[in-house]
Amino acid sequence: MKVTFLGTGTSQGIPIIGSTHPVCLSTNPKDKRLRVSVLIEWNNYAYVIDCGPDFRQQMLRAKCSKIDGIVFTHEHADHTAGLDDIRPFFFRQGDFPIYAHKRVLRALAKRFDYIFTNEPKYPGVPNIVENEIENKPFTLGNLSIIPIDGLHHKLQVFGFRFGDFAYLTDMKTVPDKEIKKLKGVKVLVVNALRETPHLSHFNLDEAIDFINKVKPEKTYLTHISHMLGFHDEVQQKLPENVFLAYDNLQITL
Repeated sequence: MKVTFLGTGTSQGIPIIGSTHPVCLSTNPKDKRLRVSVLIEWNNYAYVIDCGPDFRQQMLRAKCSKIDGIVFTHEHADHTAGLDDIRPFFFRQGDFPIYAHKRVLRALAKRFDYIFTNEPKYPGVPNIVENEIENKPFTLGNLSIIPIDGLHHKLQVFGFRFGDFAYLTDMKTVPDKEIKKLKGVKVLVVNALRETPHLSHFNLDEAIDFINKVKPEKTYLTHISHMLGFHDEVQQKLPENVFLAYDNLQITL
């Protein structure tokens, strides 16, 4: 299995438009973060988790010409706004599968009504295949995917376990019964927004506490804001086997 971090930034990305914060002015490529997303590939399968407003740029940068579908964690714009850019995949591959909680499917149908309509479509609008996710395993390709149910403040959000790899973003609360689903995972990805507390995201201390409960072999932090600090400086402070993810990072399991 190969995982490519397409984006590792928070909802505004880094740099933020118009910001003079030192991290936003950094020339280190690892401090430049598109909106959060990953590409997961195994055997001949390829799936993306979330498609935010940077989706087109991310697909071009990763030289990705085929994906088998998109899995959504939740409906916020930084995770869904790029849905229209599935069109090149639709033109080559046909009807395009998406996987999401029924609430998220409804939100997408409202925002992208021209895609979800049952009326005749404008030429070039993609067709999608809706797959509703519940809090129970489902299959992608030849792999059983285990949802991890959590809260983003008061909003339900899914993380996902793909075999030995697990991806969680925008989490603030994860029940113990859901944490048990992560036991034995080798590589964990989890959000760590900044050092100070936040209403709806793990801060760095909360992310590390969560990691200590799961006990993976390695962890990569994502959904990072400029307020966490410079990549290289933050990395030096992290516990052993905990790493800041960055855009274009590839890991193999």
